[in-house]
Amino acid sequence: MAAEPGQPDLPASRKTFIPLENNPVVFSHLVHHLGVSQTLGFYDIYSIDSPELLAFIPRPAYALIFICPAAVYFRARESENDAMKPYEGSGEKEPVIWFRQTIRHACGLIGCLHAVSNGGAKAYIQPDSDLDKLLKEAVPLKLAERAQLLYDSKAIEDAHASAAQLGDTEPPSCEDPNGFHFITFVKGEDGHLWELNGGMKGPVDRGVLDDDEDALSEKALNLGARTFMGKNVMGDTDYGFSLVALAPKIDD
Repeated sequence: MAAEPGQPDLPASRKTFIPLENNPVVFSHLVHHLGVSQTLGFYDIYSIDSPELLAFIPRPAYALIFICPAAVYFRARESENDAMKPYEGSGEKEPVIWFRQTIRHACGLIGCLHAVSNGGAKAYIQPDSDLDKLLKEAVPLKLAERAQLLYDSKAIEDAHASAAQLGDTEPPSCEDPNGFHFITFVKGEDGHLWELNGGMKGPVDRGVLDDDEDALSEKALNLGARTFMGKNVMGDTDYGFSLVALAPKIDD
């Protein structure tokens, strides 16, 4: 097993998870298993250019998870990541909490954790739940210690294993290649849109959002997901992507 692109310093023998299916039911199961209220969940976004389709997504949207082929991600972000300094933040004053990914094939897990652990979604984390305890332990830690906390967490491993068995397709082997990347966009407590990706060197501030703008607002889309969609990034290739929103549950 070779180290993944963008993380050449990680050992090839590190812990490997079964990749999560890109599915709101799977993502919701994962975070509910960790202690997020059932009143918060994930929803497929079928178009970011159709007001009619966007109207089906509950608001506010606290976070978006953008999924694209890894080659597209690296083409769009590699030079920016190379120029970044390793993140050194920690503590209560951080506008967002960010985790470096050291578990192989855990992109979906990291994306979901970033979505529910920041901004307005934090209010849905149940007291004394596994996630509540993990975040309280993680907040004061630096980059390496936070990553190790996730790596060693039995609660995280159990929740991921439970979610990985769900979905519409047969779960792949943890040894199978995983060619997709998960990038989370959240509105932080500072009102900024943050791009959170465990494969980069740290969180990336994409700009200020107005008080009435959420992660699915036009400005947030232009600062975030749409930056992957120009021809300067993909050329003329139909590369395929998907978007999932984290939002309050739709009333039955």
